[in-house]
Formats: sequence, C-alpha cells, structure tokens
Amino acid sequence: MTDQPKQLGGGRKMFGDFAPKLAELTDDVLFEDVWNRPELSARDRSLITVAVLTAGGNTAQLGFHLGRAIENGVTQEELIEAITHVTLYAGWPQGMSAMGVAPSSSSQTTSKEHHEHRTLRAHHEKPGGPVRRGRLARPNRAAPRV
Repeated sequence: MTDQPKQLGGGRKMFGDFAPKLAELTDDVLFEDVWNRPELSARDRSLITVAVLTAGGNTAQLGFHLGRAIENGVTQEELIEAITHVTLYAGWPQGMSAMGVAPSSSSQTTSKEHHEHRTLRAHHEKPGGPVRRGRLARPNRAAPRV
C-alpha cells in the first residue's frame, strides 16, 4: 500500500499564523505520519474518517474529508452507502446532517479548493446558526401547524 499518493495537510496554510502548534500537529502528525502509514490505504482511511465524522456529527470537517475521499478513490455511491450504514448505528440526526453535506463532494474539486471554500464560508456564517453546505442544501422550513 506504499504506492499511493502522499497525503498532505493544510494546517499551516489555514491557521498557522494564529495557532501554530495545532497547525504543526495537523500537518506533521495527522497527515505526514498517520495518513501515510502503509498499514491502511488512503482510500480506507478516508472511508473510516467519513464514518467517524458522520457518527460524531462533525459536519464542519466532513465536507473537506468527503472531497479527500473522492480524491483517494472512494466513489460518490460508496460515500452515500457509508453514511447510510453509519446512520443506523450512530443515529438518525448525525446521518441526516452528514447526508446534507454529501452532495458537495460530488464535484471534482481539489483539497485546496475545499479548504478555501470552507474558510470563506466560515467567515460569512453566523455563530450558532445553521450550517448548510453543498449545492443541494435546503432552506430551513417552519414546522407544519397542527
């Protein structure tokens, strides 16, 4: 499994100027070391990461990792199936939130574009407000009156 593309992080570029230690750990430990170990392929690590982020309801990180999974050879259909599978074990709200992020992963963008998009979106989102990512995100609808 050593003949796969080297996995690189973008921590220093994203937040190295104000959180240098976290950027160092992201780039040097998480990506340089863990993501490049030969015991699992990058494709397998991507599926695991998507499953864990889905289970934990971590949609802020999920968008980037869905794109990375596609870059690492996971198909859109496999991602949808993985999220569906995790939903039944981790909980409906987590799965539904993850599925709301999944449509954006179908575009063939690079990791750099995912980072830039997420950074721009983070500056425009209201703290505590709903996070809607992806081209197919739907507006919030009021509950039906009974």
